[in-house]
Amino acid sequence: MSFIEDIKARALQKKMTIVLPETEDARVIEAAAITLKEGTANIVLIGDEKEFAENAKNYDLSGATIVNPKNCDKLQSYVDKLVELRQAKGMTPEKALEALTTDYTTFAVMMVKMGDADGVVSGACHSTANTLRPCLQILKTKPGTKLVSAFFIMVVPDCELGENGTFVFADCGLVQNPSPEELAVIGGSSAASFESLVGKKAKVAFLSHSSKGSAKHDDVTKVVEAVKIAKEEYPDYMMDGELQLDAAIIPSVGKSKAPDSPVAGQANVLVFPDLDAGNIGYKLVQRLAKAEAYGPITQGIFAPVNDLSRGCLVEDIVGVIAITAVQAQNN
Repeated sequence: MSFIEDIKARALQKKMTIVLPETEDARVIEAAAITLKEGTANIVLIGDEKEFAENAKNYDLSGATIVNPKNCDKLQSYVDKLVELRQAKGMTPEKALEALTTDYTTFAVMMVKMGDADGVVSGACHSTANTLRPCLQILKTKPGTKLVSAFFIMVVPDCELGENGTFVFADCGLVQNPSPEELAVIGGSSAASFESLVGKKAKVAFLSHSSKGSAKHDDVTKVVEAVKIAKEEYPDYMMDGELQLDAAIIPSVGKSKAPDSPVAGQANVLVFPDLDAGNIGYKLVQRLAKAEAYGPITQGIFAPVNDLSRGCLVEDIVGVIAITAVQAQNN
């Protein structure tokens, strides 16, 4: 069974309610129809049904709940709660009403906050900032969470590396230039996410252009410090670095460049030193290796709100919906 088949099977065990606010995007409508057919989640579509009628005419959405914020009977309670949450930041009833009726992502996140849904998937036609800002403002972080970060689950076809071709890449979508402390948290969170979603032991490699001191630079020092912190903070996870990519995932290279490493040559969680490297890395693997790329999946938020790449395919959205459902089960 493939990774995404396993995720969908788990999603079927306890059906969660996932909100899709980007009904103006034809890919989202098609993904909603597929999800409803497969039964992996209950779907809520946000918007005026007339607005997306053209995109929906070829699909069966009869099982979806369609909510128009402008005439929703819970709108006033959402307004009151948003004012309560954001009053210190200048939120007024008038501003809350405008936000909830014009920004569908904000409305979707408020549905989760009020217990009317379990998760949100957005980002097909909006930036990461537009997707994640409302959830950080409204849902906040999980208790004890030091940092919200994002990762991709990469599934490389016909590949024996990683966990039979399955990897977590982090952070590829949110934290621009993490400090050593932040990089360590990303490593710990990503290990937990890998084990929760993939169901196998995480083997975390902190990546660099250097392997075990082969190069000297402040960028290398940052990764070395991050590894030291991570091993102290997350002793239950298998972690090591700094490692070059080939030393992290190719057994023969790992044995040559880092013979004493417990991770080298077998890593399945790759922690990139910054967002540039992570974002470029996942897109290279997705496009050149024709890998499945699910994400950016967030970690550290009180409830699952997951982003999409604006270049995502319909099957990517279907997969992220199922992943979000499983995250909600675990939540």
